[in-house]
Amino acid sequence: MAKKKGKSVSFDAMVKFFMQSYHIPTKRDIEGINARLERIERMLQAHGPARTRRAAGVQNGDKQTAETASNAVLEIIRRHPDGVGFSEIQTQTGFGEKKLRNILFRLHKLDRIKRKRRGVYQQA
Repeated sequence: MAKKKGKSVSFDAMVKFFMQSYHIPTKRDIEGINARLERIERMLQAHGPARTRRAAGVQNGDKQTAETASNAVLEIIRRHPDGVGFSEIQTQTGFGEKKLRNILFRLHKLDRIKRKRRGVYQQA
């Protein structure tokens, strides 16, 4: 007895099935996303520039004061060629422990200072 042949599945239908099963976006989906992005960008431009976090000490757009904390710490370290301790820097700047540690970490990462030993910093 011969087997009955069922309907043959078209290639397009098979591709569509797999794209839906595996959540693969179609050209139409991507065009829709692009249209939404363009609409969001237009809305953002219409509302003006986005508000950003201001650096500590920056007022009235004075950009020079934004770098004062790092520059102040760097200047203290420069004045001590043999190295200066964490507590001395903290005393001279008046910065809190967390803020000072962040500044020292950033300066070390930028290779502007080096750690002579634990808690003692020198100019690089």
